[in-house]
Amino acid sequence: MRKILIVDDDPVVHLLYKKHLEREGFELLMARDGTEALSVVAQTKPDLIVMDIMMPELNGFATIRKLKEDEAMREVPVIVITANVDHYATISKEVQFGGAAGLLTKPLSPAKLVGEVRRVLSVRSQT
Repeated sequence: MRKILIVDDDPVVHLLYKKHLEREGFELLMARDGTEALSVVAQTKPDLIVMDIMMPELNGFATIRKLKEDEAMREVPVIVITANVDHYATISKEVQFGGAAGLLTKPLSPAKLVGEVRRVLSVRSQT
């Protein structure tokens, strides 16, 4: 079973993503911010991270940078999710530069989430 780490400071988001991804057969791990996410990744080495950008303590961009600096965590793909559609172009550039595997915007349909998760995991298994 593939493990996915959901990183978001909103507990409702955790419940929604968990419901839809577990139904698709994924094992879910949860973190409330980037600092907690780094700890979970180091302990469990998930197959994929789905992460919000705007979080307390360590935001999504800073968390991705720290993941990419660590050789053991560098290869874990990250899908970034943002509600900040006003700055989508800037966020998209930063996400690509930072090495994230995908970018989605909120509100997010379950089908879109599951589709992007499957796409990224499929690309990863081909490499």
